[in-house]
Amino acid sequence: MGIAQASIVNDKEKLAERVTFIHARIGTDAIAETYIEGREFTDVQVDGPFALWEHTHRVTPTSESSCTLEDTIRYRLPVGALGNAFGGSFVRSELQRTFAYRHRVTAQDLAAHARCEKDPASIAVTGASGLVGSVLVPFLRCGGHRVVEIGRSYSTPSVDQLRWDPARGELDTSRLEGIDAIVHLAGDNIAAGRWSDARKQSILASRVEPTRLLAEKMAAMKRRPRVFISASAIGFYGERGDRLVTEADGPGDGFLSDVCRQWEAAVEPAVRAGIRVVLLRIGVVLSARGGALARMLPPFVLGGGGVLGSGRQYMSWISLEDLVALMHHAVLDDHLSGPVNAVAPAALTNREFTKTLARVLRRPAIVPVPSFALRAAVGEMADALLLASTRVGSTKLAGSGFVFRDPDLETALRWGLGRVGAAQT
Repeated sequence: MGIAQASIVNDKEKLAERVTFIHARIGTDAIAETYIEGREFTDVQVDGPFALWEHTHRVTPTSESSCTLEDTIRYRLPVGALGNAFGGSFVRSELQRTFAYRHRVTAQDLAAHARCEKDPASIAVTGASGLVGSVLVPFLRCGGHRVVEIGRSYSTPSVDQLRWDPARGELDTSRLEGIDAIVHLAGDNIAAGRWSDARKQSILASRVEPTRLLAEKMAAMKRRPRVFISASAIGFYGERGDRLVTEADGPGDGFLSDVCRQWEAAVEPAVRAGIRVVLLRIGVVLSARGGALARMLPPFVLGGGGVLGSGRQYMSWISLEDLVALMHHAVLDDHLSGPVNAVAPAALTNREFTKTLARVLRRPAIVPVPSFALRAAVGEMADALLLASTRVGSTKLAGSGFVFRDPDLETALRWGLGRVGAAQT
């Protein structure tokens, strides 16, 4: 089905183990599996849409510093010849797209981990089940890092899970003594519903109170973490028109700006304790798995997409894979601290974004959504999330040596939406 070359790790046994681990973390097909450590694993469908599905992932070292990853699939569509006649071509095309993406991610993950010259770290992550955390945690583990997931739902936590209750101020830091880093991603989804007064208070509290709790608990620890990575958002800057803003700019006006300002201020106990703190001001995260892009896709796929409002407002974005790699970079780069804008190198207007998405999907985008309709649909949130123009650049990332996987929008969308044909990575 596909072959990818992977090189980087200067140890063929370690490389083979990493490749199988990384490839497994982005797999979705399977169910019961056989496993040969560091070399091969096979997924066999037990219950699913195929009449037969056997997927073998095989890693073959080719030198001390390189290996080949090969995917072989035996499958059979349901209803025999009829299924092949009507669905065979489509399934082959989708599988080629899927494995082009998987091989690219595997090679890029290996490259990101190889650029790290430090020993594996122990890292705690809040919000591990969310859109970003669910990708970050396996990525870190694939690099050999130990990860402790901090969450409210762990009533009987395992050795790598820790329960907390921010509303009650509960967090047992005894199990965090000596941990190297904490990555804090937890917080209510700001786009989950209209912003009533109660909803706005919940959004604010879900960011400020857990952040302050972590910062205070870290500051009181005997063996404190070396670094605290705390999520923030480019909503900090508010409406800025077409003016380029960087980390040197202050907060804007409005609800989101105020939330971000208080959110970031809550890390102060950790700063005073001498912990390196990185405030990631995150742009629009692009992923077909969820978030803004996933909401945009249905109308665009049906040919009903179009610009929002005037279309002149700037959108500052970052792909999910780049955001995850950036968090890893921020944990390990001792020179990064304070606010860091987590955005791709070039912001685009909503009109440019719309044209690019339509081109990638091969669909028209001729149904604009006027500002009044957006305000009628979602209220105050429309101005803050959909119509505000925030053109953001990152001077800190530019000088840190971080390498973007998806520096331009079309690349990000083609890979993220599977619109690239079979390719070697």
